[in-house]
Amino acid sequence: MTELELQDLVESTGGTLRAQGPRSITAGVCTDSRCVCEGCVFFALNGDKFDGNNFAPEVSRKAAAVVVSKEVGKYDAACSVVLVPDTLKALHDLAAWWRARMAVQVVGITGSSGKTSTKDMVCSVLTQHFSRVVATKGNLNNHIGVPLSILSAPADTEAAVWEMGMNHAGELAPLCAMTQPRIGIITHIGSAHIGMLGSRDAIAREKCTVARALPADGCMIYSANDDYADYIAEQTRAHPLPVGGASSAVRAREVESHAQGSDYTLVIEGAGEIPVHLPVPGEHMVSNSLLAAAAGWQLGCSLQEIAAGLSHITLTQGRLTCREEMGILLVDDTYNANPESMMAALRTVASMAVRGKRYAVLGKMGELGSSGVTAHAEVGQCAAALNYAGVVVLGEGSAELHALVEAVRSGGVPVQRVESPRAAAEALRAMVSEGDAILFKGSRAAGIERVMNDFLKQD
Repeated sequence: MTELELQDLVESTGGTLRAQGPRSITAGVCTDSRCVCEGCVFFALNGDKFDGNNFAPEVSRKAAAVVVSKEVGKYDAACSVVLVPDTLKALHDLAAWWRARMAVQVVGITGSSGKTSTKDMVCSVLTQHFSRVVATKGNLNNHIGVPLSILSAPADTEAAVWEMGMNHAGELAPLCAMTQPRIGIITHIGSAHIGMLGSRDAIAREKCTVARALPADGCMIYSANDDYADYIAEQTRAHPLPVGGASSAVRAREVESHAQGSDYTLVIEGAGEIPVHLPVPGEHMVSNSLLAAAAGWQLGCSLQEIAAGLSHITLTQGRLTCREEMGILLVDDTYNANPESMMAALRTVASMAVRGKRYAVLGKMGELGSSGVTAHAEVGQCAAALNYAGVVVLGEGSAELHALVEAVRSGGVPVQRVESPRAAAEALRAMVSEGDAILFKGSRAAGIERVMNDFLKQD
């Protein structure tokens, strides 16, 4: 959205105009008072530890308009003030209003893991075919990020790839209502956020909100190998398109994986087949690329465009990024973690051809509830079974980390638990040699990326 009339802002949000300034908003939408620029509209959202209404008077010195749920202090006379009962709902309403005015093909992506990587792949594929493509920046996939993604899209956007996340039941429905996808992708139904939803069945029900939201002329894309593949197909009135199975319409054959990525033959029934070079490692990345290929195919991309898009992808930072430093292969997968992505990363590094040994720095996974101890033990068992030469576990003592450490140790693999990134880096320096590989993996809260940064520092 490049420009918005004040009247449209008032009407779409159901607000009351308390003070009128400029008739046009020319610099988009902002929800962070620190990032306000001249000509924008500021939505005063409330958080657990802040009330955006308190920042609105100061913001009004720059913003063209502020949307508030209560009037606090004195606003600049040149700024419009719109009063609404709920500023978050108003933001959602404005995003829905803007989306309804866009003639755009939307791919809506959700899943327990792989959302952002798949989003990056879909965007890269569609960019080969469409001139104006937008996608979620980073992982702005929640109740605030999704409307901001919609509102940042220009009116003439041809295709949009919007990622939708959740950690509680009921969160996906309003996001689907805003984005109105015609193509849906569920990357995987796993155990991420099981502590919030209680069971994988409950996670599946919530993720399938996307399947239920699709129109009859839409397409629901998912992995044929997912435990919930049949359930996903049952939940949608759109065309179900499972990919990656031996008889799937979209599948890969002759897959060869290496540290620099994977090479395979992409087969799309009715279109043909073509060799693909995927510049990121991991079997799960091949699976994600098939989801992206299917989305491109459904939106008119040729085999050549799909292959070109997949070969030129740039993933969001911290997702299986490989680089060599001091003769050591560093595999950065620090963006986030759940049991499935942890084990996938461990398997990926284990499959890489390296001259030396393989090590892992692992951290705690969050939002697993009563399943946490078991899930961490399974990750530890996975690392041990893959014959890692050593594992460093970062974090303060907890039942989950104890289970992880004991599972690694029981498998005969040396393991150390440390409480600081510096200590973890020091432990690594004492272990590794030129030719080795190190996987860095953990949830955002674990701060595993700091271990990598400290490891690279020369004392």
